[in-house]
Amino acid sequence: MKLGMFLDMRNPAPWRRPWADHYRQMLDRVVWAESLGADSVWMTEHHFFDDGYLPQPLTLAAAIAARTERIRIGTAVLVAPHRHRVHIAEEAAIVDLVSNGRLELGMGAGWAAREFDAFGSDHARRYAVTDSVFAKVRALLTDGGVTPGPVQRPLPMWLGYQGPRGAARAGRLGAGLLTLDRALMAPYFAGLEEGGHDAAGARTGGVMDIVVADDPDRTTRELLPYLAHQVASYQRERGGTTSAADAEEELRSTLDRTGSVPGLTVLTADDAAAEIRRRTEGMPVEHVYLWASLGGMPDRLVDRHLELLFTKVAPLLRG
Repeated sequence: MKLGMFLDMRNPAPWRRPWADHYRQMLDRVVWAESLGADSVWMTEHHFFDDGYLPQPLTLAAAIAARTERIRIGTAVLVAPHRHRVHIAEEAAIVDLVSNGRLELGMGAGWAAREFDAFGSDHARRYAVTDSVFAKVRALLTDGGVTPGPVQRPLPMWLGYQGPRGAARAGRLGAGLLTLDRALMAPYFAGLEEGGHDAAGARTGGVMDIVVADDPDRTTRELLPYLAHQVASYQRERGGTTSAADAEEELRSTLDRTGSVPGLTVLTADDAAAEIRRRTEGMPVEHVYLWASLGGMPDRLVDRHLELLFTKVAPLLRG
């Protein structure tokens, strides 16, 4: 099991730094994380978020490839319905070449309606389109359909499908499944069998909502404003009207009442290792990645989180 970090590149207005500085700092941080022992870095995709959520993951992947030597570089996920299959295959091949064979290409169907409107993509057919794009990109990368081709043959490819039907679809296509939901393992394995794929090749990966800290209780309370921004931004994309201030108040109330908040688990290094083991036990997990930061999260907390993750948690998991 490889342990990595997950980037969305949010830079929210209340804590915003110049955009060029923000990207330069995160690239430096990925290089530093690699030196600490990080196994992978993964990027996601959204468009038109007011906090600058990363819109082009393969572009950033190429920059990371040029700055690093060992770390695996993944997309979790590239939204397939918004792109032509040849563009995806060509860009993926270039990233794999620049990185000398370190790309993990994950695709998904997307969900945000205004993104589909902007790209002229068909929201109603997004899963069928993604299935088709996945299969065609795999063929282009495997059979020499793009020049130059990738280093890796075959290049590792994933689908970020959720729910039982999505897991089964990923299995039928012989894709890795980007989820750590234990309930989806049975439909995923059934899909592999239905598609004629060897169950021994099953592989899953995904993000965990864990932040590693020396003082989890104090850090949890300090992170509430940044988590609230993230919660409110997703709700707005789905048509909600919750403000970050309202979301923070609700999160603080939940924390006071229950001792925890949804979407955030702050643990010591020992407890984080134990929790990762618990959540992955018995599953064919190849990659686990944790948020590098919540948007706007103070640098000292980000750096300590990553330092503990890759110098304390990773050795415990390997041991």
